[in-house]
Amino acid sequence: MIEVAVTGASGRMGSKIIKTILKQEDMELVAAIEAPNTPFEGKDVGEVIGLGTIGVVIASADDLREVLLDKKPDVLVDFTIANAAVNTIKITAECGVNLVIGTTGFSDEQLNWIRRTIKENKVKAVIAPNMAVGVNVFFKILKDLAPILADYDVEIIEAHHKHKKDAPSGTAVRAYEIIAHELGRDTNKVGVYGRKGLVGARTEDEIGVHAVRGGDIVGDHTVLFAGEGERLEIIHRANSRQSFVNGVIKAIRYIINTDEGQISDMGDVLGLK
Repeated sequence: MIEVAVTGASGRMGSKIIKTILKQEDMELVAAIEAPNTPFEGKDVGEVIGLGTIGVVIASADDLREVLLDKKPDVLVDFTIANAAVNTIKITAECGVNLVIGTTGFSDEQLNWIRRTIKENKVKAVIAPNMAVGVNVFFKILKDLAPILADYDVEIIEAHHKHKKDAPSGTAVRAYEIIAHELGRDTNKVGVYGRKGLVGARTEDEIGVHAVRGGDIVGDHTVLFAGEGERLEIIHRANSRQSFVNGVIKAIRYIINTDEGQISDMGDVLGLK
């Protein structure tokens, strides 16, 4: 039985992850964590997310270390916000608990620190900006396609719900990084994030990245390759957050059989590499 802890337990993603874990025959929810001073602290997480009593009480993130040492989960799943997740990851790694991280918005410095922390504490991790199976196939297509269309102009457009706090999305950033790498371009130099005013003609190497926010859009990503006389669009649309949750379940199962200190992504989980 794989014992799992989930942070952001009452949130949109956290609650779906918990509901799905409870349906798995090989998984058990042993801890649910929320931000300090939320009205849900001390309540049964099942009652909070509409399942009835399940015997797991929501704990404060301030008590994370004590909860992990007491419950000893095999894996902690984090889908929260970057600044909070950094401290969660530090404590979790120090407690010897493996990590599945779907949080986005980390800076390069934070990501480098996270990777060092995981390796130094010899825990395992799956880190992915988007855990949906289809999105990771989308990434694979972009990797294979970019060199073929090296002389085409590339634009990335992402759209999400009005509550999303970071922009561009982690998925759009990852798409940008994949394409830039395959084309031999410096990711610190070729990105153009939105355009306004007299920006001049498009340069040969630039990759445009654009963010749309509105309504309840779960997540749309389009990569446009525009050439002379034609264009090709690669599109992924998420119609439900369950697509992300399904990937999380695969990541939880995968991580159990990896080596200490190994950091994987969904390409590893899905055998796309």
